[in-house]
Amino acid sequence: MSAASLSDLAVEVLSTADPQRKTALARANAARWLESRAAGTPLPRGNTAPPDRPARPERPELLAPRDVPRRRPGSPEGRIAMLHALAHIELNAVDLHWDIVARFVDVPMPLGFLDDWVRAADDEARHFAMISDRLAALGSHYGALPAHAGMWRAAEDTAHDLPARLAIVPMVLEARGLDVTPGMITQFRNAGDAESAAVLETIRAEEVTHVAYGSKWFHFLCGRADCDPKEAFHDLVRRHFHAPLRPPFDTEKRAEAGLPPDFYWPLADQAAPNDPGKGR
Repeated sequence: MSAASLSDLAVEVLSTADPQRKTALARANAARWLESRAAGTPLPRGNTAPPDRPARPERPELLAPRDVPRRRPGSPEGRIAMLHALAHIELNAVDLHWDIVARFVDVPMPLGFLDDWVRAADDEARHFAMISDRLAALGSHYGALPAHAGMWRAAEDTAHDLPARLAIVPMVLEARGLDVTPGMITQFRNAGDAESAAVLETIRAEEVTHVAYGSKWFHFLCGRADCDPKEAFHDLVRRHFHAPLRPPFDTEKRAEAGLPPDFYWPLADQAAPNDPGKGR
């Protein structure tokens, strides 16, 4: 496919099922867009419609969250399962970021909006490759285990609302990654797997940027609509996210990404540990 527009590039990735091919295309197409921008001759935005659901490989088998087997985190099998789950998240994130480019390409936004999500998609493709390398080193691969079937629900629920997409995907789901990754890093370090811990440290540092992209453009849209960002965020999360937010929160990394505590604490599960001074 010789893509003539940015939406063509996005749909090409979304329509590719094989994970290795998908992530290679994601990186190549990101480079093509960013090179055109650097040259001062950006590709046209285009209007190629994205699929309702991205193409997926035959494996992994996708199960309801309650049916995904639980494995002890401290065991070798548990650590492989953890990496496999993360690979699944990163692959879905590749599609989520290309989907936001294609699905909302007609929304009048600065080109910097497109640049940010193309860069985020490129990061996620690289993250998937890093985790795949660790799975291979541990004698496994992506597709070897069942995975969560509900990953695309956030995209479906926010398919026609850009502020809602920004609120739910980067500002809720990716922000959650900032909260839980330190514990996983500790588990890998304690098991003597410094290589996997280093991969997760790199991913966590870069995910802060993705959450920040969400916060930046959410505030941009709220400013344009003359509405209060905090109130709009609370309303959208209550309408489109089907569970309370769960502490503990990494308050430091969330603040670095532009998420102050008064955005997420009012939405928190108050039955969970709720000391806002404990960021991790």
